[in-house]
Amino acid sequence: MPHASLGPIAVHFPERLETNADLQLEFPEWNLPQIATKTGIEQRYIAAEGETASDLATAATEKLFREHNIDPASIDFLLYCTQTPDYPLPTTACLLQDRLGLRTSCGALDFNLGCSGFVYGLAMAEGLIQSRAAKRILLVTSETYSKYIDPSDRSLRTIFGDAAAVTLVESSEEQTLWGFQFGTDGSGADTLMVADGGARLPADALSPRHRKRWPSRLYMDGPSLINFTVESIPRLVEDILAENNVDRSSINLFLMHQATRKMLEQLQLRMDVDETKMPIELADCGNTVSSTIPILIERMRRTKRLHTDTTNMLIGFGVGWSWAGCLWKDTYSE
Repeated sequence: MPHASLGPIAVHFPERLETNADLQLEFPEWNLPQIATKTGIEQRYIAAEGETASDLATAATEKLFREHNIDPASIDFLLYCTQTPDYPLPTTACLLQDRLGLRTSCGALDFNLGCSGFVYGLAMAEGLIQSRAAKRILLVTSETYSKYIDPSDRSLRTIFGDAAAVTLVESSEEQTLWGFQFGTDGSGADTLMVADGGARLPADALSPRHRKRWPSRLYMDGPSLINFTVESIPRLVEDILAENNVDRSSINLFLMHQATRKMLEQLQLRMDVDETKMPIELADCGNTVSSTIPILIERMRRTKRLHTDTTNMLIGFGVGWSWAGCLWKDTYSE
């Protein structure tokens, strides 16, 4: 039976770079050193006015094609994860198919899952390949959360950055992804949300869990998200290990959604995992939502910190509440 294997990854950031020093000049009253200590973020990239997530996705994919000599006609399917689509309809994946020059027999779909989206996307790619519906898949993650954030919002502007990542997922005889597990708790939907822009009337729309302190369209209840994460994710990790008869000590790296340094350090403590086994890589780009894990993998590969044939765990979690995890061996080499 064929299985999904992670090939090369390309990452694209917008041109505009916003540093903490820039924010300090704009808002002298903000305690940026204290904020940076908690978030672990020193800078982030921000999409230009009129620049959309699909623009970033196109740039990332064209980079992948160019740097790895990939023929667009070889792509069977496009999976596009975003929470900032160009339009309510049509699906942005259809627009990307045309922009990228993919053949018209290529499948394409959007899915909206945010922080857990990359792992969900890998599971869908594995299913498509196992069913022999596709052999070569583009898993694209792209977000422009900055479009939802008011410039005066200290809690969100210091955390989220815009980015796109595209992963080539190919058919392989070797199983490199296994042990997928998922979780959903929609009772937490009111902790990270954009309540306007859909079909729900404002009078009936979901309300933020607590008082909304900032004028941003995006609302986030940080403490509730941390509580959810430190309760749900250690259980997910233990369940994956138990279901697959894998000992914790045999996991080389726990590659987590890069939310904030504080959240990841809380997970390290709760899970009793050495910091060397749970890398934190968000200082120079911020929380890029669905793109954090592929960005992390690409950096670990590039800096030779990700060894082939060792067992790692991929974990995504956040908005929804939604979470997902799996085991993964990296067999890709340049």
